[in-house]
Amino acid sequence: MSSAARNRTTDSNGARPSSASPDFPASHGKPGRRDSQGGAPQARRRGRARPVGGALGSVALWVYAIGALVPLLLMVSSSLRPNADLVRDPLGAPWPPTLDSYRTAWTDGSFATYFLNSLLVTCGAVLLSTAVATMAAYGLARSRSRLVGAVESLFLSGLMLPVHLAILPIFYLFDGVGLIDSRLGLTLMYAASGVPFSVFVLTTFFRQLPVELEEAAQLDGASAWQTFVRIMVPMVKPAVATVAIFRFVPIWNDFLFPLVLLRDDAKYTLPVGLTAFFGENEANYSAIFAGLVITTVPLIVLFLLATKQIVAGLTAGMSK
Repeated sequence: MSSAARNRTTDSNGARPSSASPDFPASHGKPGRRDSQGGAPQARRRGRARPVGGALGSVALWVYAIGALVPLLLMVSSSLRPNADLVRDPLGAPWPPTLDSYRTAWTDGSFATYFLNSLLVTCGAVLLSTAVATMAAYGLARSRSRLVGAVESLFLSGLMLPVHLAILPIFYLFDGVGLIDSRLGLTLMYAASGVPFSVFVLTTFFRQLPVELEEAAQLDGASAWQTFVRIMVPMVKPAVATVAIFRFVPIWNDFLFPLVLLRDDAKYTLPVGLTAFFGENEANYSAIFAGLVITTVPLIVLFLLATKQIVAGLTAGMSK
């Protein structure tokens, strides 16, 4: 064998040349495929068809949204029409629109008073319930005492019994302490009834926060209260907002407790006042629709403004 041939097949140490040698190609592309550095074209991949279930789900959601919006639009439209036109043509367009029905409901129907009462009772109960539940949830989540499980079970036991089933004991209790026909008593009752649910939700969120945050705050000289207010609460802000909104809606819409615990018409909330307004204006359908709009609009505005907080609170902790 010639020296040139020996040089091609062996190196100076007697080993064969690597695959990177110019005499030996690095790779041999297969027909119809493309390698990582560009060679023959790859075979086309088939596009994935959209699942039938996804399309049906979208259609069902749109149908539900339209079905939910149509009654609201009819309610607003009817409230902007004179009562005579509404009786003559119930599905007619509100043209020209008029606000006479809103003036009737707001002044003659005392909806201004009912609205203020509902706002005071609902906001007061939500603020008090959320504040107490946030502090209790943080204590339960961070405490290492053996009694924590028993105390947490005591809070959660409040979820087992619907609060409306306890209306008779609550009535006798309020009658004994002089809180019947009192907006303060109604506020305290709503606040107490919302604590178990709020504690249940917030405790889970506080337990997901790392303890190292509190340790770092202590090294920086922060007290326990400063750590709680400035560090821990802002980190569970979506959960706090979700809890507050979920408590706001049932309190705003509640009819039974204001009817039982309040006696003065001037202290009624919107649901009870709306019922009284129905009885006094049976034939004035336009004014009744205006009262319904006044009662419903705050909830719609609340959900539109707090949608991001609700979604963030419901999905927090689902992904890492």
